[in-house]
Amino acid sequence: MSAGEGPPPEPSTDDDEPDGLLRRFLTAETGPLMFAREMLTSIATVAAVGLLLFAVSGVWPPMVAVESSSMSPNMQTGDLIFVTEPGRFAPDAARGETGVVTHRVGKEVDYKTFNDFGTVIVYESRGSSPPIIHRARFWVEDGENWYDEANEAWVQGADNCEEMDNCPAPHAGFITKGDNNAYYDQTNNIREPVKPEWLIGTARVRIPYLGWVRLGFSGAATTGPGPIDAGVASATVDESPPAVNDSASTLNGSVAGAVETSVSVVGPESRSLSSPLSAA
Repeated sequence: MSAGEGPPPEPSTDDDEPDGLLRRFLTAETGPLMFAREMLTSIATVAAVGLLLFAVSGVWPPMVAVESSSMSPNMQTGDLIFVTEPGRFAPDAARGETGVVTHRVGKEVDYKTFNDFGTVIVYESRGSSPPIIHRARFWVEDGENWYDEANEAWVQGADNCEEMDNCPAPHAGFITKGDNNAYYDQTNNIREPVKPEWLIGTARVRIPYLGWVRLGFSGAATTGPGPIDAGVASATVDESPPAVNDSASTLNGSVAGAVETSVSVVGPESRSLSSPLSAA
């Protein structure tokens, strides 16, 4: 070392300090730090969107993917459906605190969802079977003979209450039906009248095609049911007993069996919210 020269400078340790590492993490344009930053940003964005949807919906997960065709043409296989908890954003015509407007009341007050009168609901099925998404048609009281209120084409050929399942009504609840199904759920061994406490949510918004992503991961995209008679016009048929030559009733009667709409949870859980194809 020559006279007048000081000792060599020590290597900088700024990059090893917390502030230095943070700066590198935030500004890196290549390498593992950039990859980690982009991954964390994506996860945070998805989480924020999920929390926002939950705040609006009140149920988790707030989105379901349609797997079958019992609500066709108003819900198609592969649609993504946004669901809110029962009672949230309830219209004035809703029954009590359920938030549900039946098809019958909806027709009186001109309340429509998914191209037809009344509310589409998600409700619990029997036992450990997954939930079902169908339209609420009308309300029955405990012990009510609801045969005369029903559409004769949708009661599996019953001529009176005694020949019809769940008649008289075993308890108060909603009579439900898939828009593309031949019979009421309550006359096709799908479910008893739907009690308010069985409600999981009400369908609000349909997003076409996005549900295929979820169905692809679950394998349901390749295991759906076969086609249903395209002539079904149940979405336009009144609940009152049809005339002898009611063409819409004939179309409904031409479909053999029923398909429960299948929906799968879109979210961290892989639990299915649906029932499989159900043939009568």
